[in-house]
Amino acid sequence: MHPGADGPLDEITSGTVWRLRSRACWQEAAELLTQDAERDARTALVRAELLIEQCLFTADHWEQAEVALRIAEAGVTSTEQRAAAACARGFLAYLGSVLGPRDRLDEAQAALGRTSALLPPHAPGRPLLDFRRGLVAENLLRDQTAAWIAYRRAHDGALARGDTLLASSTWRHLAALALAGGDRGRAREGFAASLRLREELGFMVGVAPALAALAEVSEPPEARRLRAEAGRLVQALGGVPVWLVGRLGEDGEDGSPGGPPGAPRGAPPSARPGVPGARGVAGAA
Repeated sequence: MHPGADGPLDEITSGTVWRLRSRACWQEAAELLTQDAERDARTALVRAELLIEQCLFTADHWEQAEVALRIAEAGVTSTEQRAAAACARGFLAYLGSVLGPRDRLDEAQAALGRTSALLPPHAPGRPLLDFRRGLVAENLLRDQTAAWIAYRRAHDGALARGDTLLASSTWRHLAALALAGGDRGRAREGFAASLRLREELGFMVGVAPALAALAEVSEPPEARRLRAEAGRLVQALGGVPVWLVGRLGEDGEDGSPGGPPGAPRGAPPSARPGVPGARGVAGAA
């Protein structure tokens, strides 16, 4: 779904749709795909993934994503498409558990398990599936060992297939686990690699989370600069990711809880008991 992906949807997603998506204009990108999505299952799946990604960054628009996914599910005609729809279903349920109105862990696990059963061992969709299983293991099941194994598989698969955007996410998650284990050097390497890839791709909506992650392993002056840059980018994109806003003021020069001067005000969504807060959510992006 982005430049660098080795798949048949590049002609749909590497031009205007990609540019809109990368600048947090998911509604506009989805609208461009609406007509084709009515008659083409692949395009319907891309459209559903776009609107699910909007949920990730905004913690909103759940019903629109649900409708788009149901339409995509109804139109699938091949095993590969059924697997892609199930993987999207699992991700939407995961996001709903972390950011949405209710716990959907069972649904997420069932959908991702269904995806695994449908995909051959070396299928193109395996790296994304592994990444999403890692998210569930890390942020819902709190199993860092299982998460690391899943992220490592996803990382190797993303690199092998040239999936640059997915690699930027796997770098970031492996770095976060390294940091949790006390390895700041490896964490900094991974966070820096994630940021570099997103800047090279022009995935602007994903750059601010990458800047904030790198700030966590940087010296105070650099950390303040990185958070200020992230705050300016969040403001330019209309206040997304919403879960990052409340974190940008941490260790800042003015101590403001809303972030550096000029950053949008507000707080991340409240986490339910047993569900991680903004830090865990941010890692999905």
